[in-house]
This record gives sequence, C-alpha cells and structure tokens, in this order.
Amino acid sequence: MSAGVNPDCRETKVAVIGGGLVGLAVALGLQDQGLTVSIVDEGDIALRASRGNFGLVWVQGKGDTCPAYARLSRSSALRWGEFAKQLTASTGIDVQLSQVGGLYICLTEQELEQRRLLLEAMRQEHDGNYPFEMLNHEQLKAKVPEIGPTVAGATWGPEDGHVNPLLLLRAMAQRFIAEGGRLLTSGPVTQVEPDNGRFRIHCGDQQLETDRVVLAAGLGNRELAPQVGLSAPVVPNRGQVLIAERVRHFLDYPTGHVRQTGEGTIQCGDSKEDVGLDSSTTTDVVATIARRAITMFPLLKHVRLIRSWGALRVMTPDGYPIYQQSQQYPGAFLVSCHSGVTLAAAHAGPIAEWIATGIADPSLSLEEFHAERFSL
Repeated sequence: MSAGVNPDCRETKVAVIGGGLVGLAVALGLQDQGLTVSIVDEGDIALRASRGNFGLVWVQGKGDTCPAYARLSRSSALRWGEFAKQLTASTGIDVQLSQVGGLYICLTEQELEQRRLLLEAMRQEHDGNYPFEMLNHEQLKAKVPEIGPTVAGATWGPEDGHVNPLLLLRAMAQRFIAEGGRLLTSGPVTQVEPDNGRFRIHCGDQQLETDRVVLAAGLGNRELAPQVGLSAPVVPNRGQVLIAERVRHFLDYPTGHVRQTGEGTIQCGDSKEDVGLDSSTTTDVVATIARRAITMFPLLKHVRLIRSWGALRVMTPDGYPIYQQSQQYPGAFLVSCHSGVTLAAAHAGPIAEWIATGIADPSLSLEEFHAERFSL
C-alpha cells in the first residue's frame, strides 16, 4: 500500500465503478476469469437506467451505421440463452428470457418501406448474413391476431427477445455476492486517483485500492474518465414508459413500442428526449405513447394504466458504446453504453475477458469504439 494512505483502506484486484446492469455484467465476467472484484455503487440515489428500461434483447436495426456494433449486438444476443441459464442455476431466479423473435411494427406503408430499406442495406453490409423478414398486414395478423386494422405491417427479427430487467438486476447482484464479490454502496465516487501503477478510489469517507479499475458508472463516467486519461462524452436521453394492468395473454413477441411481460402487464414506450437530468414524465409524451400503443393493439383502449416513469439513457454522440483502456494509465478501462440488457452477455463474456487479459477478441473490433472517434 502506498505511503500516507489510510491503513483501513480496502484492497481488491479489480474495482468496477457502477453497479447497474453494465457494471454487474462486467463484474460477473471478471469473477469467471478468477479475479477478486469489488463494485463501488452510488446506491438507490443513482440515476439508474437499469431500473427503467424496456428489457429488450434487441438486434434488428442496431448498428445500421456501424457494422461492428451490429456484430457485437448479434454476438451478445446469441450468448444470452446460456447467460440466463447460468444466472438461474446459480440464483434460482428466472429472468424470464424469451427469444422467439421480435417485431418492429410500422403504422404506415411509408414507415414499412423505410424500415425495409434500412434492413436491406444492413443485409448487404453483412454479405447477406443478416436475418429478417418483411411482414404485410395479413402476415403480421397471422402472428398477432390482435393487431390493429390500420397497421401496415412489421419487420421480424428472429434473434430478438426480452427479459424482466428487474429480475435480471437482482439475479446478477445475487450471483456477484454469492461468488465472493464485494458490493459497496456508500455514495458516488468522487475521485479515481492513479498512483504508481495502481488506483485509489475515493467514495465518501472510504477508500479502495485496486490494480485495475473499470468505469461503468453511466452518466458519471463523463466526470470520472478524464481522471484516468480517458474521455466519456456521454449525455442523458430520457425515455418515458407506461405500465398497464395485467390482461389476458395476447402478445408472444416483444416489439419496439409495446411488450407484454411475463406477469401479463403491458409496457409501452420508445420516446427519446434531450431534457438534461430531468427524469420526470410529461402528459404530451405519455399521450403519444398511449395513442400509438392503442393503434397497434386496439384491445388496450380500455385497459387501466398503473404507473408511468421516466429514465435516462446514457448516450454518446453517435449512440454507440465506448470500450477503451487508458494509454496514460494502463489498467483503467472505460465501458459505456445504452444497451445494458442486449449487451449484458457480451459484457460478461468477451468484454470482461479483454479487461482481465488485456487481449481483445479481434471480431469485436474494439478499436472502433474508442472515444477518439468523436474528436476526428
């Protein structure tokens, strides 16, 4: 331990800052690599997207301007089945993964044509290896009989799915602790101090020394990254969500705007707003979400709403992740993305392996996700 440090300062091999879906997934993967891991988390006061997201394991349309991101999303989706099995086996918690495919519903023929052009371009970019189907109204109705009569059609992605994000968060935390992980929730990290090849983390009146540090603090990465020679130009983007009461089962597939949970409740969303750190809900946006949901599924017209909430996505300027190790302070890693559910299996797999070994799977093309792309 460095001279002058509080003798009560704790030590760990790897410290992950941020205990949301991203940080927990990375931490689980690092444990699988045989490392001793501590998570330093802000606690319940955090702006936690992990508790306000839509729960989608989504592939179709992701990475339309970044083939590396499309490959990463598909790779993670393909790993999800085994990832969910491991969580259930170690915790007894069923995260309600369903990967029977997903629908992106288009209300108009123009929307449907635009969607076709986007996915056809992605298929060409990936040499034909990009599965999807176009469904007209009749074909969509065969899959979902309750679809509204004015809906034009949908695109079908066989690799898409969804989970219960709250059960996922609980299962990941439970497994992390059961595997000997240390979860510290003493408030936000105020400083990450490089010190002779190691790092000292200041959190409230506590300190933690570590060989490696992983910044997975969501919007907090913006302030922490420069302290270890990195850059995280992330900004909040609000999404509002409606939850309706339990209804009879009618929707087998997740969609980009409406899904039926394992408990039978209805979740509606997909708003995108640049409003700073305001996570409240607004009547106009909620009304737009509700109108679109009713157009898609008229049976929802008389279903009672239970609650609504707003949550803040963690967005980079181009919407794609940042994965980078500091050149100035090797051992400091930045992991920042807004798809914590879809990418959880990749974060627990090849991303954690890269952090543990320093060797990245070439197929990940991690150099494309360095933050320097924003300054070119």
